[in-house]
Amino acid sequence: MHEANDRSAAHATLRAEIRAFVDQNLATVTRDRLRRGCFPTRDEIVGWQRCLDRQGWGAPNWPRENGGTGWDDLEQLIFLEECAGAPAPAPHVFNITMLGPVLIRFGRPDQRDYWLPKLRAAEVLFCQGFSEPDAGSDLASLRTSAAADGSDYVINGQKTWTTSAHYADWIFCLLRTDPSVKKQEGISFVLVDLRSPGVAIRPIISIDGRHSLNEVFFDNVRVPRSNLVGEENKGWDYARFLLGNERASIAGVARTRERLAYALELAASRGIGARPSRAFLRRIALIEAELDALERTQYRVLGAPAGIPQARIAATAALKVKGTELFQEVTTLLLDIAGPAALRLHQPRLGDPDPGDDSPVLQPLAAAHLYSRAASIYGGANEVQKTILANHLFAAEG
Repeated sequence: MHEANDRSAAHATLRAEIRAFVDQNLATVTRDRLRRGCFPTRDEIVGWQRCLDRQGWGAPNWPRENGGTGWDDLEQLIFLEECAGAPAPAPHVFNITMLGPVLIRFGRPDQRDYWLPKLRAAEVLFCQGFSEPDAGSDLASLRTSAAADGSDYVINGQKTWTTSAHYADWIFCLLRTDPSVKKQEGISFVLVDLRSPGVAIRPIISIDGRHSLNEVFFDNVRVPRSNLVGEENKGWDYARFLLGNERASIAGVARTRERLAYALELAASRGIGARPSRAFLRRIALIEAELDALERTQYRVLGAPAGIPQARIAATAALKVKGTELFQEVTTLLLDIAGPAALRLHQPRLGDPDPGDDSPVLQPLAAAHLYSRAASIYGGANEVQKTILANHLFAAEG
């Protein structure tokens, strides 16, 4: 289906080039572990990011003049589809998809010169410090403060649900720098070294039994005010810009297709594929049909003229909701195929982002299934996306 959506010979050539590169350069052990449902390790993330950077593909969503590929949305999607289909790690999401574009758009020239090469080459890994215990979906209610003190900010407060903080080097944070103004207007975007005195990181073991999330505490942490990105108190605008940079892959079609292919392979290995029930065949056929429809819709949205911004936002919201639902449906299918053997989970080991290479093949599938429940929350909760879509539809009718 991917090839059918390639609209030109150039797109088909690009897809073939990317596929060949991934086949030749992705380590078999990494491919196998990702297929089993494990997270990539830090070493695998860094190694693959550096491999992509040497190829010139380390930042597929950045302009060419900033060290990126200069690819448009469709070209980026082709690249991400081939990575997901392998499966291979995507370019580091916090470095490349999130922070890099913010620095390119709003950072000072010296910040771009210093940070962008390091982000592309994974010389440092960032994590994202947005959510707080009382400010998750409502980020504007955050309370972690950054008080100016001479040439420094002094930071106090807490971030939570911080993915990868336990092996990240730095964190980009939304911090309240002016508590006297409307809550969206007093927030700034600041880079913080996680080795700074006063920073404490505590693990959160999630329902999947793995350590990928963390709480991050700041106790009188001093950071140079030069670590401010853009203007003070404009962080809310920068965060909205950042969260809009995932639209090329928001539906996650290729990721779900890879999981479905693995489900069929697993079913065959367990004898289900030899004499499948009509209910099983119907279930597969419905998923495949909905994936085809979602993929075609995704290509139409990305290939359409810019048009009305609100319409594109609404279309992206629809892609996110349906993409999440299908991904969760396929992870449930995998668990059903694996059966009770998938439920024997290891005890969590702090700092280890997956159950371990010595786990039986089926075990990580249960963890991946449980972790997939969060897909309808991160990247914008599905309930919020449905509200965005409903508001657009009502406005169009009115």
